[in-house]
Amino acid sequence: MHFPLHARGGAGVRARAGLRLALALGCALVVGGGCATAPPTEPRAHAPSTPSLEGVIPHTLTLRDFRLKSGAVLPEVVVAYETYGTLAPGGRNAILVSHGNTSTFHAAGRYAPGRVPAHVPDTLGWWDALIGPGKALDTDRYFVVSSNMLGGAYGTTGPRSLDPRTGKPYGPDFPAITLEDMVAVQHALLGALGVRHLVAAAGVSYGGFLSFQWGITYPDEVDGLVVVVSGPDSSGDDAALAKLQRQLARDPNWNGGRYYDRGGIVAALTDLRVETLISYGMDEELAKTIPDPAARAAELRRRAEPWAREFDGNSLLVQRRAMSYRKQSAAFPRIHAKVLHIRSTTDKLFRPALGPVVVGQLRAAGVDATYFELVSGKGHSAGTADAAKFAQPLREFLQALR
Repeated sequence: MHFPLHARGGAGVRARAGLRLALALGCALVVGGGCATAPPTEPRAHAPSTPSLEGVIPHTLTLRDFRLKSGAVLPEVVVAYETYGTLAPGGRNAILVSHGNTSTFHAAGRYAPGRVPAHVPDTLGWWDALIGPGKALDTDRYFVVSSNMLGGAYGTTGPRSLDPRTGKPYGPDFPAITLEDMVAVQHALLGALGVRHLVAAAGVSYGGFLSFQWGITYPDEVDGLVVVVSGPDSSGDDAALAKLQRQLARDPNWNGGRYYDRGGIVAALTDLRVETLISYGMDEELAKTIPDPAARAAELRRRAEPWAREFDGNSLLVQRRAMSYRKQSAAFPRIHAKVLHIRSTTDKLFRPALGPVVVGQLRAAGVDATYFELVSGKGHSAGTADAAKFAQPLREFLQALR
């Protein structure tokens, strides 16, 4: 028994009935020792025939006196999460999904009326194409759990949360955390839900770091790791972190990071989000339909502003510090799980040329690893926007796990 058995939280929601569809994919799949050549044209992403989950209800769990790797103790950690599907007797049919750096824990479906959490957009979940009855993460078979990461901005304790010792937001006083701390919170959540073993830990972008960390920290508690548009290592450039803090500090409301009672730092976050969307390849994607540069700039800003009004700048700093100087590849020999690694052909953040390199490192460490190259024009955003294109290899990977 790997996870302690506690009282279970509510079971996930179920979807309306629908037909199942095996998605036709044209991406290149790498198996064995070599790489297949990707087709020259981008495959079409077919919409799943099963409907989206309806009536999703968010939950929270409170952990007391949570000790961080640094030795610091958080008096309480509130974890915001959602579940989809039903936990099987014995608690061994669960899949954990982890979101990207600036995303939410709303991974699938639509919220029940009046149940949209604070700051979370009322939209379809970011992996809705993959989660639901008959989909790759089949909720007729799996119990899927998605939680907001520790230090995040969407309900789990982070800098915007009130410090129970002062009654004020932590702000810049939020303690330094690590990837190990983030997965330890997820581990505690799963234990409280009655999960005793994971079928897989799956994550996109920053969530991919957490998937790797699950395999490293809890090697005997998970059978598969799914790492999408992500990678295991970072140079941890202090200059990049300092640059981020300077960008946020340009906002007139910054006040040393204590801006919560001053209207927030929406202007600085909007500028930063536009820069991030460009790095994701959004400008090139928009150029296909908006040839005028000024019109594209206006559209990028329009897309950036809603996020800037909801996210927390201090969370960006906390999460950036946690991912810095990670060298997860050095710990690959600790991984017992099988790995599916997916990269986008147009991703500028996690370049596809390094995907087979990572898989080679995993195999050299004795890990059973497979690489799938996602042919997409959507850059780093392909991990969510084109998720339907890797539904079939994901389904096959999960079915092959012991």
